[in-house]
Amino acid sequence: MAELATLARPYAGAVFDLAKTTNSLDTWSNNLKFLEIVVQDDQINNIIHNPKIDKNTISNLLLDICSEQLDQVGINLLKVLLENKRLAVIPQLVAQYELLKAHNQGFLKVEIAASYPVEQAQQETIKTILQKRLGKTIDINITLDESLLAGCLIHAGDDVIDLSVKGRLQQLATELRR
Repeated sequence: MAELATLARPYAGAVFDLAKTTNSLDTWSNNLKFLEIVVQDDQINNIIHNPKIDKNTISNLLLDICSEQLDQVGINLLKVLLENKRLAVIPQLVAQYELLKAHNQGFLKVEIAASYPVEQAQQETIKTILQKRLGKTIDINITLDESLLAGCLIHAGDDVIDLSVKGRLQQLATELRR
C-alpha cells in the first residue's frame, strides 16, 4: 500500500498542478473518480489482471470506455498510466489529489488516534485549537488505539503531534539512553 502511495505521488502532483493552472480542480476530481470507478469495476479489474489478455486489448478497452467522459488530457494521463503499468495506483492517485485539492482550498484532514473515546465537546475544542494553529478548516477523524495508554496522537498533514503516554515514555527512554 505504501509503495502504491509513493508511485502515485508524482502523478497526483502533476495532475494537481495542471488542474490548478487551468482552474479545473473540480473537473479533474470528477475525471479521476471516474477512472477509479472504471479500474475498480470487478469485470474490468479481471480483464486488466488477466495475463492472457494483451496490453493493446486492455488499452483499447479502457480508452473506449473513457473516451466520452475524459478530455484529451485525461486520455493522455490514462495512456501514460497504461504505458507505465501504473493502473493500480489510480485509487491512491485520487486520494492524494483530493488531499492536495482540499489543502489548496483551505481544508485539512486530521487523523486522531485516542486511547479512549473522545466526547463531542472535546472534539470541538481540539478542532478549534488545530484550526487556530494550522490556519485551515479541519475535518477530524478519530480512531481508538488503546496501545497509546492515555492521551492521543494527531496526524495533521505532515505534522505529527504526540500527546500520548506511550510517546512520552518512548521519549524518556531515548533520553535515558544518551
